[in-house]
Amino acid sequence: MGGDLRPGTSESQMISLKKYLEESPGESIRYQSVDAKDLLPVAIAAYCSSLREMGSASVDACPALGEELKRSLAKVDDRISATPSREELESTERDVQAQLRDWGRRTANHYRQKADEVKEILLVMARTAEGVGERDQRCACQITEVTGRLEKIASLEDLSQIRTSLKKSATELKTSIERMTAEGKAAIEQLKTEVTRYQTRLEEAERVASSDGLTGLRNRLWVESYIERRIGSSGPFCIVMSDIDEFKQVNDEHGHPAGDELLQQFAAELQSACRPKGIVARWGGDEFIVLFDCRFDEAQAQIQRLKDWVCGNYTVHGRSGPEKLKVDASFGLAERQAGETAKNLLARADAAMYAQKAATHSKR
Repeated sequence: MGGDLRPGTSESQMISLKKYLEESPGESIRYQSVDAKDLLPVAIAAYCSSLREMGSASVDACPALGEELKRSLAKVDDRISATPSREELESTERDVQAQLRDWGRRTANHYRQKADEVKEILLVMARTAEGVGERDQRCACQITEVTGRLEKIASLEDLSQIRTSLKKSATELKTSIERMTAEGKAAIEQLKTEVTRYQTRLEEAERVASSDGLTGLRNRLWVESYIERRIGSSGPFCIVMSDIDEFKQVNDEHGHPAGDELLQQFAAELQSACRPKGIVARWGGDEFIVLFDCRFDEAQAQIQRLKDWVCGNYTVHGRSGPEKLKVDASFGLAERQAGETAKNLLARADAAMYAQKAATHSKR
């Protein structure tokens, strides 16, 4: 994944290309013996790559809002992938800066709102506790009054007065206890309602934070945390890394919206093929990860079934209408070994995937 992108990123960190266009046509700029006309396409490619990495990093920084920025930056990438004019580059730079400023503000507001929700539920609980304390204090005063009257009964000699005083005191005590019980139930029910409401909102926020905005699968942050927890428990498990072969070509020929549509369809097929035993997540870009609670041999048999299921014909909407694509994918398998870290396990699965990809290409 790309570098960390957080709200408040300085605009000065944006790569400026205008300096490559501000030289007069007859002059050449030398940088390590490379002409400016040769350097410009490389610089534009680097700029486009930076835009894509910014988009990917924004998804990690704020899953709820990052996918929108990622798609927007991908459109900018599409506009300037070919050699652009000076006006197009200047317009693009202003556009990207405005997008980043807007995304930074909205992301800061998003996290501020989530923090406010947590503070609000804590305040509700504090107010409820305060109300219970006030109620108990009020009931304690009433009981004290009743107790005082009962003590005075000892000095009475008239049995009828004693009976009347006892009856009145018993009635007041019963009323006080019933009121205290009713108020306690009401306070508890109110607190339950408030907690349930906020719990639902926080669970939804957690679901959004752990999900990939494009495919709906679990995201990389969630699956990394899950793998760490899984390593801490007993029992064998395997991970499978997979990516779509020649996916960049789909974006280049049919546009990023078509690429996004293919990712959504591929993710849905992969998840269907892995139910109910496998856990599927999007690792990033066109890469996906699957976790199986089994040994290597069993997982290896599952991979062939996955490949047969998810590879084949897909239809996406390209620049000129529906396009039929023949899709293939590469898979890399690794079983967790005793004492192995998550980083090493992932690296072995990734290496196995690229080894299979290289072997497939060599046969073509």
